[in-house]
Amino acid sequence: MCIYFIGNTLAINDHEQETTMSNISILGLGAMGSALAKALLDNGMQVTVWNRSAEKALPLVERGAIHAANATEALQASPVTIISALDYQAVEEIVQPSSGTLVGRTLINLTNGTLSQVRAMAAWARQCGAEYLDGGVMVTPDLIGTEQAFVLYGGSQKAFDASEDLLTILGKPVYVGADPAMAQLFDLAMLSAMFGMFGGYLHAAALLESEQVPAREVTPMIMSLLQAMVGLLPHIAEEIDTKPNLQPDSNNAMMAVALKNVVEGSIEQGIEPSLLEPIRALFARGVANGLGARDIAALVPLFKV
Repeated sequence: MCIYFIGNTLAINDHEQETTMSNISILGLGAMGSALAKALLDNGMQVTVWNRSAEKALPLVERGAIHAANATEALQASPVTIISALDYQAVEEIVQPSSGTLVGRTLINLTNGTLSQVRAMAAWARQCGAEYLDGGVMVTPDLIGTEQAFVLYGGSQKAFDASEDLLTILGKPVYVGADPAMAQLFDLAMLSAMFGMFGGYLHAAALLESEQVPAREVTPMIMSLLQAMVGLLPHIAEEIDTKPNLQPDSNNAMMAVALKNVVEGSIEQGIEPSLLEPIRALFARGVANGLGARDIAALVPLFKV
C-alpha cells in the first residue's frame, strides 16, 4: 500500500467536480485500505478516497470522505496518499500513469512484497520527485487505530517526521531506517514467525481431531507451552547473533527424534505431514552436519541457498 500526504481534498459527484485540499488520500479500498480511511475519518481528518471498483468508496463517502474520480485526482488532492493494493503490480498500475503528479508529495507504500520490489518502487518514486516511505501493517484491519496496532516504516526520514502525527492515528509508527526495504524485511520476518505458529497450531488441531479430541480442550495447554517458548526467543536471538558453541541439554539431535515421531505419528493418524516434514528434514540435516549437540540457533545458516 502507498500513502501520499499532500493536503488537498477532492469532491466529485455525478454532476460536477470540485477540488479542495484534504489531509490525506487513500488509493485502494480493500479491507485494509478501508480500515485506514475509517480510522482517519474518525479522527477528524479530511480524506480523499479512490478505488478501481468505485462502489467500495460509498461507505466511506457516507462517513465524510471525498470520492475522487480517478487515481490522478486522488493524488492531486492531498500532500500524502495511501495506496492499499493487493501486490506491487497493482501499485504500479495505479500510480505510474500519474507520475507527473508526485513532485513534492509523499508516497508511503504499505503493500506486502519483496525487497527488490520495494527498492525498485522507491527509486521510481524518487525519480518522480516524491518522498518515499515503504511499510508493513502488523495487525489485521479490525485493529487499525487501536493500541495493539503498529506499522513499520522505512525510507525518507523527512517524510516520516512530517507525517508521524497522521501515521500515529493508524497505529504506533515504527521507523526502521533510511533503506525502505528494511520495513519489508521486518514485515516478512514477522509474518514468517506468525504463519509458522499458526501452521503448527492447525497441524496440532488436525492431530487432535483424528481422535475426536476437541481443539478447545487442549488449546490452553498449547498456549501455555508456546508462551514459555516465546520467552526463550531473546536468548535464541543472542545465540544467533553471537554464535557461541553451546551444548544444551535439549539439543538438535533430541529434537530431530521428536520431529521424526511427530511426522510418523501424523501419518499413522491419517494427517498430511507436509507442513512439518521440512522442519524434520532441517533438524536431520543439522545432525548430519555435526550440529546435533548444538542448540536450534546453530541451524540458521542451513536456510541459506
